[in-house]
Amino acid sequence: MQGHVVITGATGVIGVELALKLIGRGEQVVVFARSPEVAAQKIPGAAGYVNWDSDMENGEWTGFISGAKAVIHLAGKPLLESRWSDEHKKECYNSRILGTRHIVSAIAGAAEKPGIFISASAIGYYGSFERCNDTMVLVESAPQGSDFLAKICIDWEKEALAAEKIGVRLVLLRTGIVLSTRGGMLQKMLAPFQFFAGGPIGSGFQCISWIHIDDEIDSILEALDNPAYRGAVNLVSPEPVSMKGFANTLGVVLGRPALLPVPEFVVRLLMGEGGEYAVKGQNVKPAFLESQHFAFKYPKLTDALKDLVTNKK
Repeated sequence: MQGHVVITGATGVIGVELALKLIGRGEQVVVFARSPEVAAQKIPGAAGYVNWDSDMENGEWTGFISGAKAVIHLAGKPLLESRWSDEHKKECYNSRILGTRHIVSAIAGAAEKPGIFISASAIGYYGSFERCNDTMVLVESAPQGSDFLAKICIDWEKEALAAEKIGVRLVLLRTGIVLSTRGGMLQKMLAPFQFFAGGPIGSGFQCISWIHIDDEIDSILEALDNPAYRGAVNLVSPEPVSMKGFANTLGVVLGRPALLPVPEFVVRLLMGEGGEYAVKGQNVKPAFLESQHFAFKYPKLTDALKDLVTNKK
């Protein structure tokens, strides 16, 4: 097989949408997944479903790297889906660092190198802050943070940078909070609002640097197609908001009040150390996307939420 697109992490919210979009435009998509059977159900029409996990250093999967048009690496254990423990933190770290290391090793050993390696990262790279005005606006050239989430992103990107050293075009996707009704923060906030019990999480002062799922997918496709895309790219909308502003806007869109905040101590109680990050944020701007004149479909939060809630995206 030649000219195909390999995707890891394709059964997640972003991965499913991206894979289906690529298949829809005629690409041969090869899905790497822990369960190829589950992947086939979620993503019909792919050219192949291959067994892969982040701890697999070798295997049949390595043969699909050679000749690929692109390798899009999105895999990583969800960070904030469960209470943190030392084991959970270790699994989250290893799934990203080892998975990326093994993919890059396969790229280095490929007879025909992929045209591009697109590797996931996150705006956690910059560190986490309790208020929107605690830090300058963060663009791609901003300094790295020093907390645990920053360490994950920094080390994650270091592993991916090895692909660039062997001549493969590399794009690092520093993704913000992706808005979708099918997973993530928005999905979790919808149920309380529906029962008139919605409100901001934590103090409400933390910054939410968000992006609509459609703009997330379109920006990844642009990175795939446009050779000008290289290095770190912040995938966030141009208009970050405070958590309080986010909750108020969601309440207006749903026709519900946003009067019942989730206190910080409750978040920390439920999530352990992970709660420290659930009540913090980053004030991030998409400087690279704006320099490339990327056309956001949903630059404004009200329009984004109306589309997502109405169309259940």
